[in-house]
Amino acid sequence: MAVRWLCSLFGKPFDGGKRMDHGGPQQQQQQHPMEQQQQPYNPQHPAMMRLYEVQREVASLGPQVCTFSGLQNDRDYKRLERELTRLLLEVDQVDTEGKPELQGARKRAAQEVEGLLRYLEENATHPSRLVIEELSVEARRLVDELIVAPQRSGGVAEINDELVDALQVLVLRLTQVKTEGRVPLRKARYRALTRLCAVQDVIEGRTQQQTLSLPLSGETHEAVNRINQVMVKVSVARGQLVALLMGLSGRDSCAHLSRILTEMQVELDALDVSGNGAIRNYRKQVVEEINGLLKHLDLEGEGDDTRRYDLAQNNSIREIESVRAHVSHLREGILRHCAMGDLSFRPKAELQSLLTHLDQVDTAKNPCIREARRRAVVEVQAAITFLDLREALARRQPGPSEHPSHRAVWQVLGSLSDLQAQVLGFDGKRVDKSYMILEELLTKQLLKLDAVDPQGDESTKVARKQAVKFAQNILNYLDMKTDEWEY
Repeated sequence: MAVRWLCSLFGKPFDGGKRMDHGGPQQQQQQHPMEQQQQPYNPQHPAMMRLYEVQREVASLGPQVCTFSGLQNDRDYKRLERELTRLLLEVDQVDTEGKPELQGARKRAAQEVEGLLRYLEENATHPSRLVIEELSVEARRLVDELIVAPQRSGGVAEINDELVDALQVLVLRLTQVKTEGRVPLRKARYRALTRLCAVQDVIEGRTQQQTLSLPLSGETHEAVNRINQVMVKVSVARGQLVALLMGLSGRDSCAHLSRILTEMQVELDALDVSGNGAIRNYRKQVVEEINGLLKHLDLEGEGDDTRRYDLAQNNSIREIESVRAHVSHLREGILRHCAMGDLSFRPKAELQSLLTHLDQVDTAKNPCIREARRRAVVEVQAAITFLDLREALARRQPGPSEHPSHRAVWQVLGSLSDLQAQVLGFDGKRVDKSYMILEELLTKQLLKLDAVDPQGDESTKVARKQAVKFAQNILNYLDMKTDEWEY
C-alpha cells in the first residue's frame, strides 16, 4: 500500500489503521483490497474506482501526517484532520451493492484513513509533545519578559547571567525529552532546540558586542555617524530576531527582517573608509554582527532534512557512535584481562587518542550532539581511570610507617576498583536488582571514607579527597549508563 511505505520513509510506519509500533513497520498479513481483486470487472466498477481515488488522496496526505510535529490547535493539524474526515465520510458513502469483495475493500480503505487520523492525534497529544510545548512556553515567557517586552517599550533588554543560565537549563531539559523514535516528536524537539539555541547565540553575540569599545566617536570620521546609526538599527533588529525565533512577533517575518539586514549591509558597503584602519575594523565588526543575525533567518524549511532532526543519520553522531563501539571493545578486553589478573593489556594510549578524536567532532552547537559527545568522553575517561587505579594498586608497596588512616583509604580504593569493574561491565536498567546492589555498595564505600579520620596527616587528607571524588564519579557513571538518554 502506497501510504504504508510512504510513512515508513519518514521513520514511523503506518499500519493500516492499527496502533503504531514505536520500533518499526508492522508486517501486514493481508493484502490491500485493491490487490486482492482478481475479477476483470472490478477495477472498472464505480465503487472500486471511487476507492482508488480515495487511495490516491490518502497517499498524498500520508507523508504530511507522518511528519506533522505540531499540536491540535495548529492550522495544519486542523487541515489534515478535516481532509481525512472528509475522505472517511466519502468511503462510508461508497455503495458496495452488498458485494463482499467491495465491502472488504471499503472496510480496509476506512481503516487506512482512520489509522492516519489516529496517528495524527496520538503525536499531537503525546505526553512528550506536551512537555516540549511546556518548555517552549516557559522559554517564550522568559525571553518576552526580559528581552522583547523591554525593547518594544523603548527600554533596554535585561541580559544577565541568570537569563543565560535559565535558557541553558531549558535547553538541557529539552535534550532529555524522550521521543521514542517518533519522527513528529523528533522534529518538534529539534525545532524547539534550534530556536532556543539560536536565541542563546544572539544573546552571546550581544554580550560580546557590549564588551567592545563601540561605537566610535562621530568626530573620528564622517562615516562613523552612519555606522553608529546602523548599529542602532542592528540593535533593534536583534530584538526583532529574538521575537521571531520565539514566536513572539505577530507582524514581522523572516523574509522582511532579512531584507532590512541586507539593506544595512549595502549601506555599510557604500561607505568610503579607505585609509583608516580603525574605521574599517569598526565597519567590519558591524557587518559581522549583521551576518550573525542573518544566519538564523533561514527558518522556512526547517526540519525538512531528516539529517537535522533524526540524529541517527548525523555524521557527527556516527563518529561518536564509532568511538563508543571502539571503547566498548577495549573495555571488554580490559575486563577480560583483569579477571585473569593480567595487567599487561594497557590500551591507555589508544583511549587517549579516542579522547582527541572526540574533541575534534563538530557539534555544530547542537546540544544533543554536545551531550552525546560528553557521554562518550565520560565512557573513555571511566576506562582510563580504572586502568590508572589498577596500576596504582599493583605498584603500591606500603611501608611499616604508613599512617593507619592512609592505609584505610587505600583499602577503600581497592574495593572501589572491584566495584568499578562491575560498573564498567554493567548493562542493565535502574530497576534491576544488580543496579540497586551496586549503588548500595558504592554508597557504603563513601560512608567508609567519611568515617576515616586523617588525624592531621596531610597525605591522608589528599588521598581521602581523591577517593571520594573517584567514588562519586563511579556513581555518576553508573547513573549515566542507566538514564535511558536518547539523541
